[in-house]
Amino acid sequence: MTARMDEADTSAGKGLGRRGFIGAVAALTGTALTAGPAAATSADAAAPTAAATADQSLPPNAVSLVPISKGAVTAAVARLDKVIRDLIQRTGVPGVATAVVHDGKVVFSRAYGVRDVTTKAPVTVDTVFQLASVSKPLAATAVARGVHLKKVQWTDTIASHLPGFTLQDPYVGSHVTIEDMLAHRSGLPHAAGDLLEDLGYPRDVILERLRLEPLTPMRTLYNYSNFGYTSGGAAAARAAGMSWEDFADAMLFRPLGMATASYRYADFVSRPNRSAMHVRVDGVWQQRYTRDADPEAPAGGGSASVVDLAKWMMLQLAEGAWNGSPFIDPDVLRVMRTPAIVLSPPKPAIGRSSFSGQGLDISDDAAARVRWSHSGAFFQGAATQVILLPSAGLGIVTLTNGMPVGLPEAIGASFLDLVEASTVQRDWLAGYGGLFAASMANTSKLAGKTPPANPTPAQPNAFYVGTYDNAFYGSIQVVDQVGTLRLLIGPHPNDYPLTHWDGNEFAFYPTGENAAGITAADFTPNAGGTHAARVVLEYYDNDGLGTFTLH
Repeated sequence: MTARMDEADTSAGKGLGRRGFIGAVAALTGTALTAGPAAATSADAAAPTAAATADQSLPPNAVSLVPISKGAVTAAVARLDKVIRDLIQRTGVPGVATAVVHDGKVVFSRAYGVRDVTTKAPVTVDTVFQLASVSKPLAATAVARGVHLKKVQWTDTIASHLPGFTLQDPYVGSHVTIEDMLAHRSGLPHAAGDLLEDLGYPRDVILERLRLEPLTPMRTLYNYSNFGYTSGGAAAARAAGMSWEDFADAMLFRPLGMATASYRYADFVSRPNRSAMHVRVDGVWQQRYTRDADPEAPAGGGSASVVDLAKWMMLQLAEGAWNGSPFIDPDVLRVMRTPAIVLSPPKPAIGRSSFSGQGLDISDDAAARVRWSHSGAFFQGAATQVILLPSAGLGIVTLTNGMPVGLPEAIGASFLDLVEASTVQRDWLAGYGGLFAASMANTSKLAGKTPPANPTPAQPNAFYVGTYDNAFYGSIQVVDQVGTLRLLIGPHPNDYPLTHWDGNEFAFYPTGENAAGITAADFTPNAGGTHAARVVLEYYDNDGLGTFTLH
């Protein structure tokens, strides 16, 4: 991160970085936001009957009763450029690249705008973008290749390959598998470990401290966890005797010729044709931040161009074949696309559900066609999506260099509407944009409030000064610097001024990908009232781990 996003950055998003929110958004393509009955009844008038087009070798549950008319994909591709330009105009996102593959060929590959609003360098189809959580389906594909080569198994336990790994419940820690972690069904809470990454802890420390996170019963609930996912990727790589980064290169990127793809941030910043990150501040897109996601590389640290992601889509749509030859056994790859846990239950009851596979979200659209998708977002300035319609041999990927406002999702949903229904069924940008805007709301008890006009006075600064211990986040220091209390937290550490609010309550502004604006620090006196005994940091207390005790 290169700068502080504080209260002044109101339109860049109070609540930026809602932890793991993108996992839920990814599932909404084809489910909760899918257009209603019109999408299932408005196929081209000249469309042949389902009976005339259905593959009789397929089981009934693999056939849609609403056929895609002949030429529909070609017609949709012809209209896609205008759709993208219109959506860019509405959002102002600085740079976009989109690719479409159909029946094993790239049928659309275009770039729009600039890589950086400061340099004005143009985006090309070879521009490398940070993928955020679109890294996950690539990672799962690399693991699938490892399974194909018998270097690892989906059902291998994490502990069998990462010595010392455990979770709060030792039974879960010893039995949770790679498959569990890649499907977000381990029992770890939503976004476990993300704030440790924001503080600057390395991957090995974060994975070790997952043992302190509270658990729900294993394999019963979907909880999106970047570092749970990362443990799955790291375990698979260790089984093959490699680092994660080398494993992904060997299993996927080099064999497919994905020359721009990497899970190393150093590789990304070395690319001359790379995109910067942008946030929208008071309606103006600005380049303010950088994001090194190496600690969570399998879950969010990938980078690539749309040209290279098109290769990955072709591999997936060809059932694991590459250049006409088997590359990943279809039965191995099928595990990746098989529902492993309910992601989004039907609301209302007559609605469609969605599921998590291994790095892919699986849903049925309004025409009863299966979709595989994933969205990605860095709230400091990147938004991405890939969505595949396997029954049509069709996939679309969109990479952008702006904070998430629903643009990649709107492009993907609009394009598939054109394919399946010949018209865009609803204002997808408004729908997805509203979801992202809601996710950015700051939930702090201090958000949107002004300090009391007549607050209870604070104690002298010396009352609060000291070292406070916490097993999960590490020790913090509260220091008095020229009359100002400051909170020092993290391995570097981060330095946050504490502003008095009321009594023993202070306000501060965290920074990082998950920063949400103002938050509270509440000190509790010791029994004698002579010094603070502990402090609860509201922002770090999401899983009940935010209490720091005086050393």
